[in-house]
Amino acid sequence: MKRMIKILMIAICCMLTCNMAANAGNDKPIAVNALPIKAQTLLSNHFNNQKVILATIETGVINKSYDVVLQNGTKLEFDKKGNLTEIDCKQGKVPAKLIPQAIRNYLKENYPAQAVKKIEMNKNEYEVELANGLDLTFNKHFQVIDIDR
Repeated sequence: MKRMIKILMIAICCMLTCNMAANAGNDKPIAVNALPIKAQTLLSNHFNNQKVILATIETGVINKSYDVVLQNGTKLEFDKKGNLTEIDCKQGKVPAKLIPQAIRNYLKENYPAQAVKKIEMNKNEYEVELANGLDLTFNKHFQVIDIDR
């Protein structure tokens, strides 16, 4: 009897795991007003002249995120609270106000002629891609920890 219960528990765990994995990574289109307020505010403050072509929600096993594509090809990613986690400007450059001041200061001093094309942010690092193809990684204290080409 104990063996039967153990087998049943394992089977239930396997089914739940498969179900969670099947639901992970599902992108679903949403209306712009379904984005978190923080994300909506950022879009209206910094990209008011750009039309949102696509907004999606991606629900994962543990968390969810939001992706937005603008008319000019700019892609933005937000976490579940609406915090910006990534911005990729295919044309143009990342608005300066979206780049932390310490990183802006470093770039102004060391790469004054280079525009920021992409920035990824997480709680421990910032990855910045410049127009010349250089990738700079900063730690959470805004110190450069890696430079790649």
